[in-house]
Amino acid sequence: MTTNETIATGSQNEGFILDLRGVSVHYGVVIGLDQVSVGLGQSEIVAIMGPNGAGKSTVLKAIMGLAPVVAGKVFWNNQELDAKTHEMVAQGISFVPQGRRVFEHLSIEENLEMGCLYLGDNAEKKRRLDGIMELFPILHEKRKHMASQMSGGQQQMLAIGRGLMSRPKALLLDEPTLGLAPKVVKEVFAKVLEINQKLGMSIFVVEHNIKSALDVVTRAYVLDKGKLAHDGTPKSVIDSDILTKVFLGQVEE
Repeated sequence: MTTNETIATGSQNEGFILDLRGVSVHYGVVIGLDQVSVGLGQSEIVAIMGPNGAGKSTVLKAIMGLAPVVAGKVFWNNQELDAKTHEMVAQGISFVPQGRRVFEHLSIEENLEMGCLYLGDNAEKKRRLDGIMELFPILHEKRKHMASQMSGGQQQMLAIGRGLMSRPKALLLDEPTLGLAPKVVKEVFAKVLEINQKLGMSIFVVEHNIKSALDVVTRAYVLDKGKLAHDGTPKSVIDSDILTKVFLGQVEE
């Protein structure tokens, strides 16, 4: 796809449960996103890629109300999404930020419970805990351990598990493999694929491990300097050589 064809394709919202339409984000004089249109379909895993500063994480922050959107809109099930950040869980959207932000002084089980604090039904909370423990056997094995005792990869699994405790319809993962060893990166992406297949979960993933991400995603968006540079299948990303161009600064303005 050419850049113009990409933008035209990205602006279509048919079949998307979550999408940005012509969204611009400005941090003062710095442009984070420039009229970007991207979308996530039902049961898709969609990657957002690009070099540092391209605007990848800003896409997720714009969805969550954590970035100053100055133009365009975010839509959830074809309705404008205007919920505040703390209301997103109730909308069915769960955000797992980068950095494996777990509560180190709490146990694995207590960390997971933080993902559904609003839930007053203890029986339902237990059912959800059991479901996450089944999905992540390592968390079941260490359920009474402090999160501080876990490895980086295990903490990332915990963070994702906590994000699933609210039973979201869409899961947003920001750099889930940041700082992890190659073997652990593969384990994380295998788990992301399992979550997608077992739960039918729609997943937006911002990722710098290009090859690992392209092995599991349905589609990928490539951003460059806050603009959409490519939208297509993993094969189209590889065949187009767009990643080489954006990382070397060769994309035409």
